[in-house]
Amino acid sequence: MITVIGTGTGAPVPEEVVAGAGLVVGGRRHLDAVRLPEGAGRIVLGPLAPALDAIDAYLEKDAEDRPVVVLASGDPGFFGIVRALAERFGTERLDVRAGVSSVAAAFARAGLPWDDAVVVSAHGREPRTAVNVCRAHPKVAVLTGPGAGPAELGAALRDTGRILVVASALGDPARERVERVTPAEAAARDWGAAVSVVLCLDPARALGAVRTVAGAPARPAGWALDEADFAHRDSMITKFEVRALALARLGPRLGDLVWDVGAGSGSVAVECARLGAAAVAVEKAADGVERIRANAAAHGVDVRVVRGAAPQALAGLADDPDAVFVGGGGRDLPAIVTACARRARRTVVVAMAALDRVPAAREALTSAGFSCDGVLLQSSRLAPLPGDVTRLAAANPVFLLWGVRRPACFEGVAQ
Repeated sequence: MITVIGTGTGAPVPEEVVAGAGLVVGGRRHLDAVRLPEGAGRIVLGPLAPALDAIDAYLEKDAEDRPVVVLASGDPGFFGIVRALAERFGTERLDVRAGVSSVAAAFARAGLPWDDAVVVSAHGREPRTAVNVCRAHPKVAVLTGPGAGPAELGAALRDTGRILVVASALGDPARERVERVTPAEAAARDWGAAVSVVLCLDPARALGAVRTVAGAPARPAGWALDEADFAHRDSMITKFEVRALALARLGPRLGDLVWDVGAGSGSVAVECARLGAAAVAVEKAADGVERIRANAAAHGVDVRVVRGAAPQALAGLADDPDAVFVGGGGRDLPAIVTACARRARRTVVVAMAALDRVPAAREALTSAGFSCDGVLLQSSRLAPLPGDVTRLAAANPVFLLWGVRRPACFEGVAQ
């Protein structure tokens, strides 16, 4: 058997479990904190593969049937070593003793429930996914690592109004610290290597509502909402038939960043945010900016609104999007599509009412290395007539083009 002991946040390791071990594996601080039995092997965890190989070799040759004991931080089944051990040796060989995870401890220190929190690991990964989740959700726990700690998160979240709770050395009476800072304050500090977890909170919504399902909020029951669900000017809004296909091609999901360029009412940005993505709406009209903010607030989502005309305004957006919707542009449309295609990691979707602009938009996508497809959407809606009868009222046709980045064209795009 392999006994996996989660040390929790400062919980003592059961001496009786370690006493019978033939091989003890763990971080240096965990190993130094226990008394190893006579004759037991000791492996300091660094790269995981050599440690797994050593466990495998021990299990193959061990004749005395003395078990392996693995010491791990927190709850080893929560973004921990249990997954790797189960994949290598099978779940039936594991005896897991869970401890209190750093996430649970951090929320406890903050005095908050966390059944409605989204947890994302940035350990050993670039922080962009964690940043996008923090932008989209009001309560997020980020498991940090080198290059993806409080400073990096703070630098990326300066404009959000979020509060960061930085929990360091949880469970260590001498070194534990839990600090509430603004993103700007976090970005300005060197936090060292003792950070356990960072909580990213929207102060107005940090407590959250009563939940019956833990984790990220369920996806909405419907999308492609009716135009009446948004404030808009003179019907200047992406119609729901067009929006439905645009959302299908954009594929917004948790951890994604989506731009809505020429956003108008922001209906596409709002719907992407409802589906879990971080959303940025770019709009040049001052009254349009206010409508987008009002629509986002009405639907309970976060949308970052940038006032400016594309393509110039796009240069000020630091983070490359996963997907882009272009719903406006006029004569500048080819330049806007080209600018979006240079930075989109996955998809660009373009909606146009003017036939004359379709070839140039398609050329902009294909020239950027995207495979391109499209459709002319024509629909008719039921409309009442006198005498309690119904007719079909035709909506204006709209061309929808979408470009998907070919795999070979990911070279040079930030991952």
